[in-house]
Amino acid sequence: MRHRIAAIQMCSTDNVATNLAQAKQYIQQAVEDGARLIVLPENFAIMGLHPEDKVKYKEVFGQGMIQDFLHQQASQNNVWIVGGTLPLAVPQYDEKVYASSLVFNDVGECVARYDKIHLFDIALHAEKEIHQESQTISPGQNIIVFDSPLGKCGLAICYDIRFPELFRAMQEKGAELIVLPSAFTVPTGKAHWDILIRARAIENQVYMIAAAQTGVHANQRKTYGHSMIVNPWGSVSAVLKDDRGVVCADIDLKFLHQLRRDFPVLNHKKYM
Repeated sequence: MRHRIAAIQMCSTDNVATNLAQAKQYIQQAVEDGARLIVLPENFAIMGLHPEDKVKYKEVFGQGMIQDFLHQQASQNNVWIVGGTLPLAVPQYDEKVYASSLVFNDVGECVARYDKIHLFDIALHAEKEIHQESQTISPGQNIIVFDSPLGKCGLAICYDIRFPELFRAMQEKGAELIVLPSAFTVPTGKAHWDILIRARAIENQVYMIAAAQTGVHANQRKTYGHSMIVNPWGSVSAVLKDDRGVVCADIDLKFLHQLRRDFPVLNHKKYM
């Protein structure tokens, strides 16, 4: 019941073709390392100069260059791919997109879609960082857990990590692993990234696979990196700090199920 998984860490640019070429390189590296499930970071295909740039590259669900790329990479390499996030059209809003994470199985079929629910609208004045995702992104509404050969997998994106209710809902839907494509800022990453990911793993006794952006992007935004894989006990199995590349680790569902039997905290919860 052991499976190899990989999280890809990128420094995406404002050029989609460049980003897809970079992603292809890292997917191949993960495949060569034996990964069966590969997770790309948030905004892997486009990190624009301006927030509105993502709207220019939006795709209709089911067609488009970015979706074609994910289909081809999954089918050609016979692997499952979680496509970070890409901008998908919102029918009622021309000026907004969904930040969508699409899952492609090993024959290239899109088998799951999650639209980011929690939008990053914050102002860190001391750090001179202001983000208003709701200006260009429409929030999703659905909690997603899908079946895979590696186990039941939940989908979350970046800022979602701060909302434990979402992760508990995925666990209650049967999630054994949860993926988290991200583009954390440096100040929030230094303060909270590691502890939040480990906490969600411990609370729900799940594997967490967090794929991050790193470095300085075209708009001079800096992202924190530190892509990591965390086991259900909260131990960090693997981490890639600042470099671009791939981090791999094995997940063991036998270990997860034994932990849940020996330490049945999930059976003890009470709602007052």
